[in-house]
Amino acid sequence: MANGAVNPHTMPMAPLYIKLGVFTLLMALWQGLAMLLEVPDLPSVTQTLQALYYHTHEGDLINNVLITLGRVLISFTLAMLIGSIFGIAMGSKAWFNNISDSLLIILLNIPALVVIILSYIWIGLVEAAAILAVVINKVPTVAVMLREGARTTDTKLADVAKVYQLSWYRFMRAVYLPQLYPFFLAAARNGLSLIWKIVLVVELLGRSDGVGFALYSMFQFFDIAGILAYTMVFIAVVFVIELVCFKPFDLRIQRGR
Repeated sequence: MANGAVNPHTMPMAPLYIKLGVFTLLMALWQGLAMLLEVPDLPSVTQTLQALYYHTHEGDLINNVLITLGRVLISFTLAMLIGSIFGIAMGSKAWFNNISDSLLIILLNIPALVVIILSYIWIGLVEAAAILAVVINKVPTVAVMLREGARTTDTKLADVAKVYQLSWYRFMRAVYLPQLYPFFLAAARNGLSLIWKIVLVVELLGRSDGVGFALYSMFQFFDIAGILAYTMVFIAVVFVIELVCFKPFDLRIQRGR
């Protein structure tokens, strides 16, 4: 290999090593701070790992995480689908944007807690109310991002597609949607982080299972190590989703550019 050349096969490992280094540093700082303060309100990393082992083998951690993941998946799918359709329609059709803009502003500014409470009051303490509350809270932000993406699409590419008489399916797959991929990815990442938080609130207020319900139960008993153990699992799940789902999509977008 020539001097100064970079082996492309070693490049993807560098960000991974950096992330692992940052994670290790944070864990070391956490452990050191807990040992220095020695207060019950700040369990150490080792105490948190012990709580994680206990809640995994003796408690309902795995079951609660799976239940919450199911709610997140359903809510995320519905919110992305509905929000994308509305956002693209608003960005490409001025008349539809004029009609829907006021409603979008209202939905964006209604507090999530209000939507959750009203959903439970009007529909009842059922699973459908929980999912609906999450979807309503997330759809407006997805719509805003996709609306802005639809507004930035290149109309010249659409004209070229008409000249070559591309079918609607090929036009959407090869010309239109690829221009929106970065906006889909941004909406998905933002949406996942928001939906996780809203689902936990929904579970805390009106469900008898899931991570939110478990955290509320541990709060009542001041089980801080258990709360941090659930948080560690939550973070681990998010990282897995990022690596398995979002990162490959991000690399595909970068290749397309």
